[in-house]
Amino acid sequence: AFLGGTALRFIYGLPRFSEDLDFSLSNGEKYSFVKLIKKMKEELRLAGYEVTISYNEKKIVQHAFFQFEGLTYEAGISSHPQQKISIKIEIDTNPPKGAVLRTHIFNKYFPIAFLSYDLSSLFAGKVSALLSRKYTKGRDFFDLGWYLSHWKDISPNIVLLQNALKQVKWKEKIPTETNWRNYLYRVVKEADWRKVRKDIENFLENPSDVNIFTQENVLNLIK
Repeated sequence: AFLGGTALRFIYGLPRFSEDLDFSLSNGEKYSFVKLIKKMKEELRLAGYEVTISYNEKKIVQHAFFQFEGLTYEAGISSHPQQKISIKIEIDTNPPKGAVLRTHIFNKYFPIAFLSYDLSSLFAGKVSALLSRKYTKGRDFFDLGWYLSHWKDISPNIVLLQNALKQVKWKEKIPTETNWRNYLYRVVKEADWRKVRKDIENFLENPSDVNIFTQENVLNLIK
């Protein structure tokens, strides 16, 4: 299942860029990460792309880096033909239970159908990251403000949220359907907003959004 910031951008138009593509296994499906990577490389070769791949399949969250040479030059982004661009793919082989899956059809450049989480499950993943991440990642806070400004009454998939926090051995009381906003309010209130802004500003589609994306505004959205 496709998830994370890039999935939000595809499905709902999240106005920021991402560093990677995030996926999770669903319904206990079995697969070979190495075979998948080799198949992707062959498909890219047939499409005319030369790519160098490095990967690690030994961890629970498997990852691979796809490095393309000359792609930014062809796109007119770079003046250097040899400049490389790297795309990271991550696959969680043991995701927390409780996600609700949906099939989405995306047809901006060409039609494609993919499996992803529903909105409340995607939001649960973001809430879990905000509560449990041990460092400041501004994109988490931006995404939170974006969620709450688009869907005022949104609630996380509480089963998925609780399972996600239990999986990372979160030491506090597990949030419930009635108090999860209290936990988020505290996290936003205690965040170093200078670090938040510094992390997010280079990922925004519209750089001026950083002036609207303030700590006070996000706190007001949580209330």
